[in-house]
Amino acid sequence: MIPVLSGVAFLTGLLLEWTGAEIPALVLFWIGLLLGASTFTPGAIRKLLTGKLGIGLLMTISAVGAVILGYVEEAAALAFLYSIAEALEDKAMDRARGGLRALLRLVPATATIRRDGDAVEIPAADLAVGQTMLVRPGQRIATDGVVRVGRSSLDTSAITGESIPVVVEPGVTVSAGAINTVGALEIEATAAGTDNSLTTIVGLVERAQAVKGDRARLADRIARPLVPGVLILAVLVAVVGSLLGDPGLWITRALVVLVAASPCAMAISVPLTVVAAIGSASEFGVIIKSGAAFERFGTIRHVAVDKTGTLTRNEPSVAAVVTADGVTDQQALAWAAALEQHSTHPLAAAITAAAPGAAAAEGVAERAGHGIVGRIDGALVTVGSPRWLTAGTLGERVEHLEKQGMTVVIVHRDGVPVAAIGVRDELRPEVPDVVRALAAQGIGVTMLTGDNARTARALAAQAGIEDVRAELRPEEKAVAIGELGANRAVAMIGDGINDAPALAAADIGIAMGATGSDAAIESADVAFTGHDLRLLPRAFEHARRGRRIINQNIILSLLIIVTLLPLALFGVLGLAAVVLVHEVAEVVVILNGLRAARTGGASRDLGHAGLTLRGGGM
Repeated sequence: MIPVLSGVAFLTGLLLEWTGAEIPALVLFWIGLLLGASTFTPGAIRKLLTGKLGIGLLMTISAVGAVILGYVEEAAALAFLYSIAEALEDKAMDRARGGLRALLRLVPATATIRRDGDAVEIPAADLAVGQTMLVRPGQRIATDGVVRVGRSSLDTSAITGESIPVVVEPGVTVSAGAINTVGALEIEATAAGTDNSLTTIVGLVERAQAVKGDRARLADRIARPLVPGVLILAVLVAVVGSLLGDPGLWITRALVVLVAASPCAMAISVPLTVVAAIGSASEFGVIIKSGAAFERFGTIRHVAVDKTGTLTRNEPSVAAVVTADGVTDQQALAWAAALEQHSTHPLAAAITAAAPGAAAAEGVAERAGHGIVGRIDGALVTVGSPRWLTAGTLGERVEHLEKQGMTVVIVHRDGVPVAAIGVRDELRPEVPDVVRALAAQGIGVTMLTGDNARTARALAAQAGIEDVRAELRPEEKAVAIGELGANRAVAMIGDGINDAPALAAADIGIAMGATGSDAAIESADVAFTGHDLRLLPRAFEHARRGRRIINQNIILSLLIIVTLLPLALFGVLGLAAVVLVHEVAEVVVILNGLRAARTGGASRDLGHAGLTLRGGGM
């Protein structure tokens, strides 16, 4: 509100000055000046004390110089305009990022361990390497470890993003945060409760965000050499001029040079262009976290994409059924669904959906890690993984389904294998078109996934993606992003906690869907409220256009400075004329910046896909 009040005071002062009330007008100009300057002068002084120079310092010196020369009205105008730019920047940069800590909420507050033969509950933070955890069905694993006793399935969707549970048995490594679904497990801790894979992810994200936060906006990068250069020039004008002529004249000219070199137009045009572009993108649901993110978005030349939930629907469904002689697909699905309707397993949901109305089996029992068994019309039917149930004569066809990227369950009837059902998380239908559109824009695509290589390659082939990197842990995804971004700007698209380090490490992180994990959304610079990828090429086009307009405004601002400097130096223009030129230039760059609000017909055609860029301004 301070910049708004500064503007109200300044505009009211202009009105009073126009009516002849000069003293009240002067008072209001001073009020507007002090209010506006309060938003950037203290920060500029603090930075100066630490050896940092910025546009804020130059604007402060310019305003002080204008006051010394008696131009309070012009100083108030400078302070008001720059305070608006600073307010837009601060609003976005002050956004809370507390969602990252949601990662740590995946770790339960307590854990049950075996101590001297008894089950003892202790705080999860007190877990030590070598202790044995007892994890019952429905409980989360408190820290990383190795299964020692028991067989079960783990829901790792929050950690790996993979929707299909993982079967575990003695000797298998498990991660903190995974949910045990069916059978009790005894797990030997391989990491302390406060130093596991989840806390590692948090550290990776925080470090990546810190590095990214040090990357200044384009205008700031230009200001770094400009500000000290202008200050040195002004000092030289005052000193050399005073030695060769009238000190009063040349000190005055030095102050005019400072005002002439003030990047006022640059300071207001960059945030205004970003706000205009983001406002227009809101027609198809756009939010942006920072102005720097928007500028980087227009430089992207490569996109790394997570598989599950991004390229795929994250809704496992039955993709194929193979049967033994004398058994139909419908019979196989009905038998499996009769058992699976008693289970909460995601594969069970897919099979049940494929055979609605199947009669419930009797005497159903779930055997941890092996499958589920029950009686249908007097026959004993078992459904489970090929790891536990033999495929018999269906073996070759089961192997073929697995090569196609499917997860397979076997159906036995009275101990004889009668069918195999392939379940797959299907590719989103728009993905091949999106990959082709990105390629036409000169943007390469890489798939990064924690899923097995066979499934990843099968889906990548359907999508038209040639570069596939599978079976990656969260930290390995971040490393892959570093490799891809070594010589080009790279974006990462994902929706799971396992994607958070990669999203933070990328030049631009894009979180898929408002229902994605808090950690993914908070680690990203851009978020999609929906899951339709067709707007991605349009979003890149929109950002590139906005960046071009930003560059135009910066070039125009620099040309104005280059033109005004010699005119101010040789006394052709006084302070009033210099400020007038700056204000006219600001109108020009503002009008040019507003062009970024145009979205064109594509946004109307694709506006229902639901893209968002985080935030609301600079």
